[in-house]
Amino acid sequence: MPHRTLLGGCAANTAYDLARLGVDVCLGGCIGDDPSGDFLLQTFEEAGVQTTGVSRCSQDTTATSAVLNVEGNDRGLISVVGANRLFKSSSIPEEMIESAAIVHIGGFLLLNALESDQTLERLRKARANGALVTLDVIEVQDPAAMERVRRVLPFTDVVLPNRDEAALLTAQSNPWDRAQMFCDAEARTVVITDGAHGTYAMSDGLRIRSDAYPTAFRGGTGAGDAFDAGFIAGRLNGEDLRGCVRWGSAMGASCVRSTSSGGHDGNSTRLL
Repeated sequence: MPHRTLLGGCAANTAYDLARLGVDVCLGGCIGDDPSGDFLLQTFEEAGVQTTGVSRCSQDTTATSAVLNVEGNDRGLISVVGANRLFKSSSIPEEMIESAAIVHIGGFLLLNALESDQTLERLRKARANGALVTLDVIEVQDPAAMERVRRVLPFTDVVLPNRDEAALLTAQSNPWDRAQMFCDAEARTVVITDGAHGTYAMSDGLRIRSDAYPTAFRGGTGAGDAFDAGFIAGRLNGEDLRGCVRWGSAMGASCVRSTSSGGHDGNSTRLL
């Protein structure tokens, strides 16, 4: 069976896509002192992603996922968390947070060491300095997952779950009920992506339902991360919520045309 080694990871994918859109981006994370870590750093350098906040450790290996793509179906994942488990707030240089227009947390609920009072305080300071804080969550089998998310929501501006993540966290079947539960938990804006079925966004009582761009689906790996990159890029370009969703949807549609996790194949801007 043919296979390829590619960049992956929630924040890594989003940073990579943002850099390819021309955004000045700096990544924080933890990788192993191993060939996989070397590959990631080289890939980031070639894409123009600054890696000031990426630390290397010898205690664990670089996080790795085996992605099983079946064209026309969602992918299957077998993942090893690896050095991600060691990533914590103090790993991020202070100047990274202080200079950021947008602070994005990718893969929340998988980064247990990041769930601390120190992280919340740094997010509070970032928002006080004018930064927008966006939060991407990941699906985990933990009965306390929503409580963990509730703790960080007051310190964020936008939460970006997909349909399955939102359903698992809220135990609601209706997309708007799911969004309302996040808002009731002090989320200022919630954007729920639903693949080919489009997007549900809620903010201050405003509801925006957006269709997905029609496209040929080859694989969903990294599509949510690509959406996040597009949403962030839209915000940096002065778009309102509807415009940010449009940017995110274009990036997501661009991503699913390929079995790789990169969201920008040159077509996303043509969709806008």
